[in-house]
Amino acid sequence: MPYHGAVRVGGPAEVRELAHLMITKVAVGPMDNNAYLLRCRATDEQLLVDAAADAPTLLETVGDRLATVVTTHRHRDHWSALADVVAATGARTAAGRHDAEGIAVPTDLLLDEGGTVRVGQVELTVHHLVGHTPGAVVLVYDDPQGHPHLFTGDCLFPGGPGRTTRPEDFTSLMDGLEAKVFTLPDETWVYPGHGDDTTLGAERPHLAEWRARGW
Repeated sequence: MPYHGAVRVGGPAEVRELAHLMITKVAVGPMDNNAYLLRCRATDEQLLVDAAADAPTLLETVGDRLATVVTTHRHRDHWSALADVVAATGARTAAGRHDAEGIAVPTDLLLDEGGTVRVGQVELTVHHLVGHTPGAVVLVYDDPQGHPHLFTGDCLFPGGPGRTTRPEDFTSLMDGLEAKVFTLPDETWVYPGHGDDTTLGAERPHLAEWRARGW
């Protein structure tokens, strides 16, 4: 069955098979968070994007081996299961440098703009976006045999950017999205922190509308 990216809490995970990477999407917790398990097909090394909630479900998804957990931003609904997942797996933790202080579990690897995170032989590029939080990061996997894949946390959803608390934060987030994210091709698949997936091509026509609508 083809991947569609629509998952619900308590329902089955969705699995996407790429040439070099397996992506498993599962919904967890009272805020319907998405967590993404990435597995390098050459080495079987695994990386989890956002240990958001419901550690038992995440650990069942992960299995017996996990190398890294990346937290996309400091909001608690994206890391409330992090301590339990790390305790059970021994995985190292990674987060944006400017959000690490707001995450209760110590961060082993501080992420900066243009840096990389590896899962086996697969490399993910880090982009730092200021606005939803001071240190939010998004991850890009540029599939050499296909289109890019973008893990956006709460910075971008189907229908627009994530919420901000001040107009200047909204402007900063929009500036970052346009400069660092929407430079990718329309085929780029977007995996957000909540809800269904989208593509940059589906969202790009609405950039001016989002700017005009404001925060």
